[in-house]
Amino acid sequence: MNFLSHFYFDRDTDNCYLILGTILPDLLKNADKTIILHPEKLQHTDHEVNSIIKGWNKHLEVDRYFHSSQFFLNHSHQVKKLLLPATEGSPVKPFFLGHIALELVLDNLLLTTGKVTAEGFYDHLDGCKQTVVQEFLTFAGLTDTSTFFKFYEGFKKSRYLFSYAETKQIAYALKRICMRVWKDPFTPEQEADMTGVLMDYRATLLDDFMLIFEEIDEKLMLI
Repeated sequence: MNFLSHFYFDRDTDNCYLILGTILPDLLKNADKTIILHPEKLQHTDHEVNSIIKGWNKHLEVDRYFHSSQFFLNHSHQVKKLLLPATEGSPVKPFFLGHIALELVLDNLLLTTGKVTAEGFYDHLDGCKQTVVQEFLTFAGLTDTSTFFKFYEGFKKSRYLFSYAETKQIAYALKRICMRVWKDPFTPEQEADMTGVLMDYRATLLDDFMLIFEEIDEKLMLI
């Protein structure tokens, strides 16, 4: 799941460090894909650092439930098939395309139906002290945190997730993500065709997309 979908499960908490933890695995991967941390079983003396660890573990659980769900398997496959004609000749792997496109559509639906707000998401991140985040990262084994913090500050400053509420921006967001792996993933014509496909698919999901969030919520309660 993407940032806002992870945020959904703890949207009512007042613990900003828990929220940060739920998205930190993806933030680190986006900042530098060579960063690999495994703080899952660590315990710190500081409550706020432990909240980040708790959020990290919840991120892993949510992704595990989501990626093994029939919802994900069915819809990522369907999106992939629909996008194939629009992306013929693109170097992007079809499975990757369907996977990420579905996650972006879900974030868009959460925003446009009022289930979460981008403002609430960023308010939590802004409430976290850098010293606590630094302590977590070094405790988890990251010796050089400069690359991460440069990315993280830019991520917060850009407020980029507000654009996810604009359905026409989903294809652009997908292109940006693909550009981390492929230099020129799509032509302008392909991006325009993808926009049409994703807008149509969003409409098909609108009535029942919350079923996957309800399903995961139920599983989380059993932990």
